Amino acid sequence: MKTSLFFIPAIFFLLACSSIKVSNVTTAPGTDFKQFKTFGFYELQASGDTVSIHFAERVGFLKDAITAEMTRRGFTASAQPDLLINIGVVVKEEIQTRTTDWQTDGRYTYVGQRNYKWQSKEIEVGRFRKGAVTLHMVDAAKNTLLWEGTVNGVMPDAEKNLPKAVAEGMKELFLQFPVPLS
Repeated sequence: MKTSLFFIPAIFFLLACSSIKVSNVTTAPGTDFKQFKTFGFYELQASGDTVSIHFAERVGFLKDAITAEMTRRGFTASAQPDLLINIGVVVKEEIQTRTTDWQTDGRYTYVGQRNYKWQSKEIEVGRFRKGAVTLHMVDAAKNTLLWEGTVNGVMPDAEKNLPKAVAEGMKELFLQFPVPLS
């Protein structure tokens, strides 16, 4: 299975605590995670204009958070893993707007010849980035998908908040993982 890595604008990260949402969690029928002891990651490759200079550091935050959650569930990181984890990332910049109202944003204006005019407009009131991280857990020996889950959210503006936000997002996603904490 090839690494899926999706981007838009600058690369990622997700999840301010108040807006974390887990979706699309599925487990393959008949999957027994007790047979798996080790895990590793597919190689992440990225190129082009959308790759941030902080790409490696941010991927490291994500891998560290995933590793912490897998370790808490009794798995061990390995170069020859039983489970392979594929990471997909999507980031999109959103613009928040509001519509003007003649009662609060000005009265009709005189445009000459006894004509008055007012027109509603969309005004930008903010910008923010929304992101999604999707994890695929794959049986390394059979190359079959065993589990997948997606976590969505608004990304923090401050770089210093990134590791904490990523860890919280992965913690929320792993609450849906079928292996309980050890």
